[in-house]
Amino acid sequence: MDRRGQRRVTGSTTAALGKSSGAEPRVRVGCCGFPVGRERYARIFQLVEVQQTFYQMPDRALLQRWRAQLPPPFEFTLKAWQLITHDATSPTYRRLREPLSRRQLRRCGSFRPTDEVHQAWERTREAAHILQARVVVFQCPSSFRPTDENLRHLRLFFSQVQRDGLALAWEPRGAWEPELIRQLCAELNLVHVVDPLVNLPVAGPFRYYRLHGIGGYRYRYTDADLDRLAALCEGPEVVYVLFNNVNMWEDAQRFLKRLGGA
Repeated sequence: MDRRGQRRVTGSTTAALGKSSGAEPRVRVGCCGFPVGRERYARIFQLVEVQQTFYQMPDRALLQRWRAQLPPPFEFTLKAWQLITHDATSPTYRRLREPLSRRQLRRCGSFRPTDEVHQAWERTREAAHILQARVVVFQCPSSFRPTDENLRHLRLFFSQVQRDGLALAWEPRGAWEPELIRQLCAELNLVHVVDPLVNLPVAGPFRYYRLHGIGGYRYRYTDADLDRLAALCEGPEVVYVLFNNVNMWEDAQRFLKRLGGA
């Protein structure tokens, strides 16, 4: 439903991404953010997950410049703005430059049914449109637990937001039971985001993997780890593989070579 009560949940892009058309690689490898300059990065990878949109939404002109500098087939995915998912007590708000009052900040995060959260989604959606992104990632903090209130807000948010065909991918953290995740993803047309070397996905027509490092971001993946990851990418579905560790530039290249892509 939209803000007037009309249901908006759709699945056109989500379903379309389920299987590769053959024109694009089925397993798509990249990094969470640019670990090196964009031109150098694009000589190796054709995918990046934009991180800036989580901390502070970039200006339209900057987003347009990124898209112009890296035209298709280069693909952007992006993280939804933290005002949607994270409460203002999160240390990530230190990087927020938006001039919000204390009252407005209290109304942010946890998918609350507020104007602040709604506007944060509208600006996230606009950024996705400019970047011609097809996937938006909602990364939740471990403090966002499956309470009755949080579940109510989660359901309300994802059943109301205008998607414009975007595939919405959800990364819950903390004490979430797999069966509850599966039910919510099916009900709300979400793709379950996981670190596959820690947990396996339970829902979604395509897979979205975020590799955070085993035991911490400073972890360097071993050859055995990458072999296991390659096995977890088998199947007919499209798979996004985004490295998000300190050594992501090197590890992502090593994995791409394992797939025969470099």
